[in-house]
Amino acid sequence: MRHILARLAVGVVAAAAPLAAQYPTQPPTLGPLRALTLPPTVVRTLPNGLTLWVVEQHELPLVDVRLVVRAGPEVDPQAKLGLATLTANLLDEGTTTRSALELADATQLLGASLFTTSSFESSTVGLHVPAARLDSALALMADVLLRPAFSDTELERQRTNRLTELLQSKDRGPVIASRLVARMIFGPTHPYGRPVDGTEATTKAITRADVVAFHDTWYRPNNATMIIVGDITPDDAERRVAALFGTWQKKAVPTRRPPAAPAAQPTTITLVDKPGAPQASFRIGGVGLARRSADAFAVQVMNTTLGGSFTSRLNDNLREKKGYTYGAGSSFAQRRGAGPWLANAEIVSGKSDSALVEFLKELSAIRERLTDAELTKTKDYLQRQLAGDFETTGDIAGQLVPLATYGLPLTYWNRYSANIGGVTAADVQRAARTYIDPTKLTIVIVGDRATLEPMLAALKVGPIVVRDADGNPVN
Repeated sequence: MRHILARLAVGVVAAAAPLAAQYPTQPPTLGPLRALTLPPTVVRTLPNGLTLWVVEQHELPLVDVRLVVRAGPEVDPQAKLGLATLTANLLDEGTTTRSALELADATQLLGASLFTTSSFESSTVGLHVPAARLDSALALMADVLLRPAFSDTELERQRTNRLTELLQSKDRGPVIASRLVARMIFGPTHPYGRPVDGTEATTKAITRADVVAFHDTWYRPNNATMIIVGDITPDDAERRVAALFGTWQKKAVPTRRPPAAPAAQPTTITLVDKPGAPQASFRIGGVGLARRSADAFAVQVMNTTLGGSFTSRLNDNLREKKGYTYGAGSSFAQRRGAGPWLANAEIVSGKSDSALVEFLKELSAIRERLTDAELTKTKDYLQRQLAGDFETTGDIAGQLVPLATYGLPLTYWNRYSANIGGVTAADVQRAARTYIDPTKLTIVIVGDRATLEPMLAALKVGPIVVRDADGNPVN
């Protein structure tokens, strides 16, 4: 028996040898970076002021459309927070010619998808459809955009859904932390400090007249850009759009400019009690930069190194080395004005003090000069993943939306790789020292107060203020 086992063992080793050779232990070497050539965007303007961007992609018989209105929750009246998102939600819930069910049936029959959304500084109506059905689908889109019913029945249904979601959110630590940190950074009346979906009180206060007025004020052709990508020519696109949207009446749109962000204050910890929670939701941040800032590319390289990728410093430290979380990261929300920057993670409660120490360590370390190897790796990561963001007609249309929203040049993505490549270690260090000050942080932690407060107090990072889920101080 021993001889038989020995022979089997020899056979296993012999079979395993060539198999191991097929699976090298070293990662493959990357080839040279190839230039990304994007199809041109043709610009047309209709007499009513509607801007039309057309990108020809004839590989597949598909068309994607994005109608971008340059207004969102940032223009909500203070007493009617959530109005922009509620208006967008109601657009495809019935028109003056079709009920919500009839609209859904017609869309499905065409093999199309139609959606509406609103996010901070823009509202979007989107369409994905086979090219052969574009005329009918565009007619549905025009119906939704120009002739929404805003029926009382649908308004009440949407209101009920939102009130339910707001109630549920009060039991979700990550949602509480994300909403509250914006308020703590900017204040409750700044557009960037307010919840985009409003509160229970503001949701109850919104009337049909408010929705109609919002649509009438902001949904205007001279305040919009229509992006069409796919199996279509610019002339054909202009003809179809003019036929369906040419009667859309232009109107003067109120001018607005985001107010200046408040000055950063010494580090303070806001603690929200969630009794018995096994984990703590961490949000650490401050005021970042505007979308069109000259520092945008340096900040992107800096943030990718800090927490913008899986191999970033924050994730490597808090997840891979310490095991405090399933994932940690950071981001900069770049808007018309200076938006927030945030570092975040969901931390096992018992390690909250240790996690905060590591957060602060990384936020300090990023202010020091990157090594050449780390800088090269980060820039290479950003440049090489760019092509994947333009694989489909929907991807291309989506990447053009921020250009329309923030007035960025149409050459933005063509020059992106070169702009990232031009960032130096000195640029990254300057950006980090400009926007991240470890002595002036807004820290929001949602978790079990009985567990967290003593250990956080012992760190003496800053004063601790206990608040409820709405941001009100708790005695």
